[in-house]
Amino acid sequence: MNIIYFLAYLVLWPVFRIFKPTKCINKQNFPQGGALLCANHTRMSDPLFVAYALGLKHQIHVMAKEEVMRWPIIGWILKHGGIFGVKRGQADIGAIKTAMKYLKNGELLLMFPEGTRHQDGDFGDAKTGAAMLATRTGVPIVPIYIPAEKRWFRWNQVVIGEPYQPVIAGKRGTPEEYRAIAGEVMARIEALQPQAGR
Repeated sequence: MNIIYFLAYLVLWPVFRIFKPTKCINKQNFPQGGALLCANHTRMSDPLFVAYALGLKHQIHVMAKEEVMRWPIIGWILKHGGIFGVKRGQADIGAIKTAMKYLKNGELLLMFPEGTRHQDGDFGDAKTGAAMLATRTGVPIVPIYIPAEKRWFRWNQVVIGEPYQPVIAGKRGTPEEYRAIAGEVMARIEALQPQAGR
């Protein structure tokens, strides 16, 4: 367990257990070993809701936009807690290699396939990065639904979908295959929405 991740988890524990309590739905779906967690994105705090839904024994790494990593103090904490930046709008080879390293090592990586936040709770089109990482590393994709409205002093339910292994015809996927997988990822996330009881 990363010590910075552990300490940050303990510091924020009251927020996600008392003020905005977080509850995991379908935790039995969670696989053993490495997995690519793909969630919808509505707020900056979404990774924290996933982390507290899964609990401390499931440390997650998060691919975040590069700008966040430059914030004073917070950027240092994120970097040393297992979060890494990605330059949006371009092929960031360094970020891709870091993501693949975590997945091949049997760790958990959280990504937001839409690439940006949709604060109204609507679903956007997914980028193809998650599809490429899952097929290149052989790990399952776990769809996750996070409600847009984060409520005070009431359960915020994070829904875990069934893990699935995307399939491609050859060793490397084609752009069409990646786009199809990306669409499937978002469809599976959206299908979880009704399980997030209000």
